[in-house]
Amino acid sequence: MSFREELSLLVRSRYPLIYIPTREEERAEAAIAQCAKSMGGDRAVYTWDYVDGYQGNPTDNGFGRRNPLQALELIEKVPASAAAIFVLRDYHRFLEDIAISRKLRNLLRLLKAQPKNIVILSAQLSVPDELSSSITVLEFPLPDVTEIRTEVDRILGAAGSQLSARDTDELVRSCQGLALERIRRVLSRGIAAHGTFEPGDIDLILEEKRQTIRQTQILEFYPASQKISDIGGLDSLKDWLLTRGGAFSEKARQYGLPHPRGLMLVGIQGTGKSLTAKAIAHHWHLPLLRLDVGRLFGGLVGESESRTRQMIQLAEALAPCILWIDEIDKAFAGFDGRGDSGTTSRVFGTFITWLAEKSSPVFVVATANNIQSLPPEMLRRGRFDEIFFVGLPSQEEREAIFAVHLARLRPHNLSIYDLKRLAYETPDFSGAEIEQAIIEAMHIGFSQNRDFTHDDLLTAVSQIIPLARTAQQQIEALQSWAAAGRARMASRQSSLTERIEQQRKSDSTSPD
Repeated sequence: MSFREELSLLVRSRYPLIYIPTREEERAEAAIAQCAKSMGGDRAVYTWDYVDGYQGNPTDNGFGRRNPLQALELIEKVPASAAAIFVLRDYHRFLEDIAISRKLRNLLRLLKAQPKNIVILSAQLSVPDELSSSITVLEFPLPDVTEIRTEVDRILGAAGSQLSARDTDELVRSCQGLALERIRRVLSRGIAAHGTFEPGDIDLILEEKRQTIRQTQILEFYPASQKISDIGGLDSLKDWLLTRGGAFSEKARQYGLPHPRGLMLVGIQGTGKSLTAKAIAHHWHLPLLRLDVGRLFGGLVGESESRTRQMIQLAEALAPCILWIDEIDKAFAGFDGRGDSGTTSRVFGTFITWLAEKSSPVFVVATANNIQSLPPEMLRRGRFDEIFFVGLPSQEEREAIFAVHLARLRPHNLSIYDLKRLAYETPDFSGAEIEQAIIEAMHIGFSQNRDFTHDDLLTAVSQIIPLARTAQQQIEALQSWAAAGRARMASRQSSLTERIEQQRKSDSTSPD
């Protein structure tokens, strides 16, 4: 059901108080006016704000200026049989006032028998407890593809800009996730720069989109330049990703495939989980949005839930996209709703419900270091397509990781490094620790005015104590969890399997 259809149903059903949280005030008011017009020309729309009072009606022009209580009195003065919608801008700021709250509740009793509706327009959702049972919240979505295409065609036509059908489709797709006013501004910017909008100006839209995401302070538009080939090892995970590379296409929809839902990457720190998220976005040619879950939580009542809904709305508007949630275990570890009036549990409930029920092509990549601290409902099938365990790299994978880094840093001298020896000398090293060993070797060579050598790498390796030794108990507990068959191995031959095999050989050769 579209916004206009749902609003029309609420109005006809005589829902007295409707709350529409949106930052697109002008577009929302236009939709309300169209809704009123479609229900018959006799339904009037009255609009009030704190500075100018009521507007648009000559009889009551300016009534209730700087007086939110008086704004409610006009609703009583309008004849009981007159159908009307009263739009109150930013009225959420006054709902905590006892006089306003009491007046509203008295007024709502009368409106149940009258064809009148109050609509509160606000950039944020804030509902006092005493009004929660009387207010109906109606989400106002960002413009869909049809609205964007209509507006793009109108602006480009007025400017005399001619774009091919392919460029127009790309332009419309790039505009998804932006408010209509921002789309108008960025198109006007391109036209002002060249006298016409050119295909190269689409980069302006991507920059505007980054600006929009930065302003939300919830999502971050993350550049993804890493490739699948930049990941050493993790062959099973790579195969899984390559198999699903075309699953977002229209051809896949015609085949009957649903959109891929997401992926949970569990494992030891520094084993390439975050790198994998970036590589997925690059390989699938999709925008990468990074969610800092900590930013979802605000200090005001209802702010955290509002931010969660805003994050979901923005991610779905930008779809198809990759939503990367790094270290999700830090945000929801062991929550029980105590100490924050249940805010964490409500945010968690909203989030996992969306994970299970979303139909939009938002591919969620969540990473976690301590899977045992996550609530079990997060791991239920249906939230994610697969849960992969990313363990410490095997000797073969460590050789591949050394090769990736050294080929990037010293492509012409790669042959001077004995990769097999380096892999052998780095048991229990993660990918991040291997990279750090190479950086340490470069410091040694640079300090002596020469290039770093194989011996420098061996020296650096000998000085690094890997996390698998400093946090041995935690690492072994995590590996035991994976060994119990609770997750799919990201590597064909993980270091966990390697360790078990080494232990088996050691036991078989030891004396009785």
